Amino acid sequence: MKLVIFGLSVSSAWGNGHATLWRGLFRSLARFGYCVHFFEKDTPYYSAHRDACSVAGARIHYYSDWQQVRAEARRELDDADIGMTTSYCPDGAVAAELVWESNARRSAYYDLDTPVTLSKLSQGEAIRYLPHYGLGNFDLVLSYTGGQALVELRDRLGAKRVAPLYGCVDPDVHCPRSSCEAFASDLSYLGTYAPDRQAKLEELLLRPAELLPNARFVLAGAMYPPSLAVTPNVQRFEHIVPGRHADFYSSSRITLNLTRGSMAEKGYCPSGRLFEAAACGSAILSDWWPGLDQFFAPGEEILIADSREDSCRAVLTDEADLARIASRARERTLACHTAAVRAAELNDLLESCLNVDTNESVCELAGGA
Repeated sequence: MKLVIFGLSVSSAWGNGHATLWRGLFRSLARFGYCVHFFEKDTPYYSAHRDACSVAGARIHYYSDWQQVRAEARRELDDADIGMTTSYCPDGAVAAELVWESNARRSAYYDLDTPVTLSKLSQGEAIRYLPHYGLGNFDLVLSYTGGQALVELRDRLGAKRVAPLYGCVDPDVHCPRSSCEAFASDLSYLGTYAPDRQAKLEELLLRPAELLPNARFVLAGAMYPPSLAVTPNVQRFEHIVPGRHADFYSSSRITLNLTRGSMAEKGYCPSGRLFEAAACGSAILSDWWPGLDQFFAPGEEILIADSREDSCRAVLTDEADLARIASRARERTLACHTAAVRAAELNDLLESCLNVDTNESVCELAGGA
């Protein structure tokens, strides 16, 4: 099957969670015999922080101007089975029009930022990566977020066929490694700065660091303000390339998962880094959101925190108990949340889209967990 995608960036993971998801999926889709073409706008921000000039399982087409690449994109689409655009694609709206004009057999849209899309819609903001009339012309709409968000994509944006395609991990890349002294910690967090989760970060990591001066904490991620104050027992890293994420998680007794406000409100929003940490054998401490228990069993496969006291209790948890929780989470992840599992789900969805009446309305509310 030939799949042509117009997306954000697969070559740079700097402040961009899309890249690691696609890299794992492309490798797994290749095993299904897929031919994948990915069109990426060569923006200065991502080109300056490029950590993968090529990606296994896909051909990347870099371009600087849409009009210059339009003819090439049309040629690739004309014999494609599926033409797909994604959230935050810089030329998403015009790319969608080209998909529909082409001879591609079916069209698809994948929103990797569904709560943000829906929040922008509620606030009346322009959503530049979507056609102005919504999603009704796509044969299939996929969402990184499940639950009620799927209904809203159908009811508010006109999507005809909606299904979740959650985050995942490539266990060939993310697996337990020897602890690295530079990253060693009792509690770590890896994530780009986001204003709507900063309060959680302060409550669940920075305040516990103040209360437990003999424990070691690590905060890694780009774009945090220079004014951010941390105690001496908090080690800062501005950016950790994907190739070192396994070293990072394997060096953490516990790693913290935090969810952006709009995503936590919708629920059913597992970050890919949640699965990466589990695959590396780190115990996970997470904020709560609806649907989390569909992916990991609280208290058995994952720890939940609402307050600094919860975080402190987690850090002080017996080592054997943490090891049991981490082991169960890893088992669940390898069985249910790998790139191979998601690629199989995506393959089934795309084949179904090719073989059924596209006027049929389908909405899966919480599948895929």
